[in-house]
Amino acid sequence: MSKKLAAGVIGAGLMGHGIAYLLARAGHPVRVYDSSPEALASLPERLSTIAAMFGDDTAIVGRVQACTDLGDAVGDAGFVVEAALENAALKQDLFAELERLAPPDCILASNTSAIPIATVAEKVRDKARVVGTHFWNPPHLVPLVEVVQIADENLPAVERTIAILRDAGRHPVHVRKDIPGFIGNRLQHALKREAIALVAAGICDAETIDDVVKQGFGRRMGVLGPMEQSDLVGLELTSNIHKTLMPSLDSTNEPHPYLLARIEAGHLGMKTGEGFRTWTADEAEAVRERLRRTLLADASKGEDEDT
Repeated sequence: MSKKLAAGVIGAGLMGHGIAYLLARAGHPVRVYDSSPEALASLPERLSTIAAMFGDDTAIVGRVQACTDLGDAVGDAGFVVEAALENAALKQDLFAELERLAPPDCILASNTSAIPIATVAEKVRDKARVVGTHFWNPPHLVPLVEVVQIADENLPAVERTIAILRDAGRHPVHVRKDIPGFIGNRLQHALKREAIALVAAGICDAETIDDVVKQGFGRRMGVLGPMEQSDLVGLELTSNIHKTLMPSLDSTNEPHPYLLARIEAGHLGMKTGEGFRTWTADEAEAVRERLRRTLLADASKGEDEDT
């Protein structure tokens, strides 16, 4: 195996430890920085849990080193992924530091879910080295990574990033224009906006929304994307449906009042026992376990098909 780039991961939390694992699994020596001693202390155990999940050699975990100093984490890196909190000012300051501490040819990637990459890179002088890498949770199980290009000058870094991620077993896609939410979250939250509006209008309850998605079109979406489905049924049918449907779709241009009212009432989701739906602790854990089992089965199937 040819020598792999040293990689740095900034953030040892929910996303960071999974990104570190998949890079280490691809053979990269990985250093993980986090300002939280607790997050770094628990990192080996969480990485070992992933290794056990896949039945991997535990030597993979040994390729990941925890760092309490940012410079130690990125000083010799060729590829750095930032997985810090979703806060633009925090990311801007962090990227200014990364530019100072990492080698000049090191790619600096942000795992932001929605913040434009140009905003993240605002304090970076050499913006050609900055790209977006939007991994999906959990990153070691969901193959998609949206690789976001800011401008023409970023294309070489985008192409290098796509090659690194493809070698690590991911499915990178090229987002050619830097827009809030990129592709996936724009699609996902357009659906959520309409779902919330339907419940707020009394058309149905939240459980019915979930049933319609999971038992209806959601069953096709893993094998048939929306553009494929439109081509399958014919664009004239799609157009005819749009003529009837589009004028009545929700167009709220900010968080829906119904969502804000839920938050104001303290109904924040499974962690409080109620969000759009009500949850016992056992019901919430059953959902998490169902998701883990399904994603692991899909990931294992994908690996089998690649061999």
